[in-house]
Amino acid sequence: MKNITPEDFRVKGQIDLSKIPTRLAIDTDATEEALALDKVQMKLSKKQDAMYAHNRHAFLICLQGMDTSGKDSLIREVFKEFNPRGVVIHSFKTPNSTELEHDYLWRHYLALPEKGKFAVFNRTHYENVLVTRVHPEYILFENLPGIEKVEDITPQFWANRMEQINNFEKHITQNGTTILKFYFHMSKEEQRLRLLKRLENPEDNWKFSAGDLKERERWDDYMAYYEEAINNTNTDYAPWYVVPADDKGVARFIVAQTIWEKLESLTDITEPELDPKVKANIDVYREQLKG
Repeated sequence: MKNITPEDFRVKGQIDLSKIPTRLAIDTDATEEALALDKVQMKLSKKQDAMYAHNRHAFLICLQGMDTSGKDSLIREVFKEFNPRGVVIHSFKTPNSTELEHDYLWRHYLALPEKGKFAVFNRTHYENVLVTRVHPEYILFENLPGIEKVEDITPQFWANRMEQINNFEKHITQNGTTILKFYFHMSKEEQRLRLLKRLENPEDNWKFSAGDLKERERWDDYMAYYEEAINNTNTDYAPWYVVPADDKGVARFIVAQTIWEKLESLTDITEPELDPKVKANIDVYREQLKG
């Protein structure tokens, strides 16, 4: 897929999601998409091994999108060739009682990647300025000072929260973690078709939740809040990429290629060399093992 360049999907300046296509006007088929992804997967796998051994950099991959936008399947396909020791997947659900006793970023700090590793956040710290915007009553569970009712949650509250997220991301990037944030831009019609598929295919029934339909009713609100969040948290150190998600194969390739290009740009990543004393005695050790 030579015509796809990750930089074309990186957010530059203020965006209007309604003007960004959810499907690329390119001529590809599933076979071509799979082959292109396979090539990137192999390169990523080798470079990931080197990064793991190098043990200085870490990657945080943030995946956001509406229900059925393809985040789960993308994780399965893009990261399947990774060494399992070097990648950890976190799917953040509704905060539990322990998490609610801390600030909203606490559980995300705990899940940050170790040096040499990738962490993939499937739904991320951005849920705190997305789902909670659509359902501000959820904020009341955080027991914040001065927030006794929904009416106490002002526009400044959300502006502060997005500034806090920027500071969180700046802090971790300054300490060796590369952040790439992907919003899966899917059309409402494509979501309808995918939800319908879950109902019509018995093997996919388990994926369906009546709650998906309830959230779908708030589609326009979600689009507005996604747009606002992206526009207020897109930075040089933690950039957003708006990925057209109506075609899953294309979306997977875009994400994989973006990660590869960023990883390849870290030119200091090299596999560690064998200790000179060990290297000098390789023949001796080999003979010992043969004996």
